[in-house]
Amino acid sequence: MQLTESTTITIRFNDCDPLGIVWHGNYVQYFEDGREAFGEKYGLRYLDIAAEGFTVPLVNIQCDYKRPLRYGDKVVVHTTYIDDLAAKLRFEYVLTHAVTGEVVAKGSSVQVFLDKESSLLQLTLPPFFSNWKKTQGLL
Repeated sequence: MQLTESTTITIRFNDCDPLGIVWHGNYVQYFEDGREAFGEKYGLRYLDIAAEGFTVPLVNIQCDYKRPLRYGDKVVVHTTYIDDLAAKLRFEYVLTHAVTGEVVAKGSSVQVFLDKESSLLQLTLPPFFSNWKKTQGLL
């Protein structure tokens, strides 16, 4: 079973360089937008995680650029949760041009769980995350 969510973003003027092409660093923001939409759909928003006493900082992010995006384009961010036995959140992303369907970028990210108060790395699944995985049919 795969958990996935798609969200559409319109490329803003301030996302682009002087040539009207999306600056490469903004793709990471589009991944973030995808994670936000995923969290909203599946009850795993950052505020939900924080309410349970944890933060989930990024420890790895990767992006393969395929085609440029330009001011005014619409891009669909397809975000897929990748299940892992470790205490981490793994996502894969595919960005497609909303009109042509062309893949414009692919990527992935890894986040770990830290105790919100002590910032200690969690080596085992936090109980709330185990429960979330059970409700999603992953455990």
